[in-house]
Amino acid sequence: MSPRKAAFVDRDGVLNEDHGYVFRIEDFRWLPGATGALRRLQDAGYALVVITNQSGIARGYYTPADFERLSAHMRDELAAHGVRLDAIEYCPHLADASVAAYRRACDCRKPAPGMILRAAQALDIDLAASVLFGDKPGDIAAGRAAGVGSCWLIGDNAAPSGADGAAPSLAQAVDALLGPARTR
Repeated sequence: MSPRKAAFVDRDGVLNEDHGYVFRIEDFRWLPGATGALRRLQDAGYALVVITNQSGIARGYYTPADFERLSAHMRDELAAHGVRLDAIEYCPHLADASVAAYRRACDCRKPAPGMILRAAQALDIDLAASVLFGDKPGDIAAGRAAGVGSCWLIGDNAAPSGADGAAPSLAQAVDALLGPARTR
């Protein structure tokens, strides 16, 4: 089996509203069009990989179990729309963390490419054929460092600045990448 392409997608600010350290299910809100955009990427043959810095764990705001609970909720909601995440990679580390167990410089905290490289190895991903969607320059830098073929900056004020494209939302970026969605 030959390597496949993937869509690496940041979580907060790309898939869901980013109002700071989202870890409770009741605080999680999908951004408009995000689930449909993931479905279109999946239908176009992309493996779906969420890559997310989770410094709230290192800061002691929530635990890995809290993060896993929210991730399970995301997977369940996506499954109801026919979407399957191939992986969720996260980094709980900070060099100056208040929780000693997570206090370190690592290769996984974006802009480092560790999360992308780990997922690519585990899932047999062709990075050059893949795409990344993130809402911060660090996301783009991580994609570049990993060798991801196309990197998109998402957000209301997104200017390409090193990205291959920019769009106000994931749905609009996917439309630009794949062409507008056809209605049935």
